[in-house]
Amino acid sequence: MAWMYLVFAGLLEIGWPVGLKMAQAPGTRLLGVAVALAFMAASGTLLFIAQRQIPLGTAYAVWTGIGAAGTFLVGVLVFGDPTSLTRYLGVALIVAGVAALKFGH
Repeated sequence: MAWMYLVFAGLLEIGWPVGLKMAQAPGTRLLGVAVALAFMAASGTLLFIAQRQIPLGTAYAVWTGIGAAGTFLVGVLVFGDPTSLTRYLGVALIVAGVAALKFGH
């Protein structure tokens, strides 16, 4: 169950940078900041719960890895962020590192 909390926490971690990006658009500053804060609180709470059973370093690396890879994909798909083979390779390395932490546990 702890791993489910951790994965969900990582997915929620994607929400706060999206909220901050939303806050940059005219007329959406308060909404964007509120979205970011809500996702931070939810993600942090689930990370806190997951760390009861998962080692600190593993939990943090998985949490940030999911957040980083997911935020990259949202940036590309929703916000038109630049892409290149090298950037996709970097994300693949993050995912591989997260998988190694999970299966090496």
